[in-house]
Amino acid sequence: MEKIDVFAHVLLPNYYEKMLKIDSTISSTYAFTNIESLKDLSVRRKLWNGTTKQIVSYANINAEDYCNPEDAARLCREANEELINCVRENNDMFPYGIGMLPFNNIDEALNILDEIKDSKELVGVQVFTRHLGKSIANKEYLPILKKCAELGLLVLLHPVFDPRKPDNNIVFSWEYELSLAMLDLVNASIFKECPNIKIIVHHAGAMIPFFAGRIDNIMKDKKDDFKKFYVDTAILGNTRGLELAVYYFGIDKVLYGTDAPFGIMPSGATKEIESAIDALPFSNEQKEKIYSKNLRKLLEGGFS
Repeated sequence: MEKIDVFAHVLLPNYYEKMLKIDSTISSTYAFTNIESLKDLSVRRKLWNGTTKQIVSYANINAEDYCNPEDAARLCREANEELINCVRENNDMFPYGIGMLPFNNIDEALNILDEIKDSKELVGVQVFTRHLGKSIANKEYLPILKKCAELGLLVLLHPVFDPRKPDNNIVFSWEYELSLAMLDLVNASIFKECPNIKIIVHHAGAMIPFFAGRIDNIMKDKKDDFKKFYVDTAILGNTRGLELAVYYFGIDKVLYGTDAPFGIMPSGATKEIESAIDALPFSNEQKEKIYSKNLRKLLEGGFS
């Protein structure tokens, strides 16, 4: 059965070195930068199972958090070009990439979206639950989301910590941030503003499936909008949790994603997540939708 991982990460060397020159503390601030399979593709290839393809996006070290708007746009362009070259050189493992945008330079972000659309190697952009302290649903960012919808690009929603909070932790905080961002987007009427937008939420939609009853009874007028998101399977296993996500979002809205190489050392939780999917009480045809067909449909024709 074909398997295409929609949510995997890299930290390519040229971009990483440029960011270290701007702030040398990045390597000590972010422990994930020590994961060799994130930075060294020769290590990544040795750990690869040889069949599962990964659509790759950068780990969350964003130029906008360190640079002025002009430099952030330049660095995003250079990072995207490096990712394009990476996909070309490793197409058997990485069929496509997900681009980066400078959210402190909206005009240039919109231009970069055109460049991403014109490339053969990039099929979407990664956005975060918060940019520069503001929710992704902030009206300042609406032009970016609208253009993604117009161009048919995938929008991968990844969590970040809210720096205002003193108790951020990797187990629960990111799931809360994802859930809150989904709520913000629904309250901002994103699916009315952008009816064709393709937002893929990391970590199986976080808290949303579990609190469906609260959503249905408290947000009666907007409850259906939560089911318009797509979600991945990156919850480190947990068949019952995945089953709930499929039940809530629908079999056509769940995409295979692992968050590789994060989660379980040295290269992520690919085996654990695949085992959880294989144990779902669904037909092979339904599992095939999760593993590849739903993504192929989003990409309107799949791989060349």
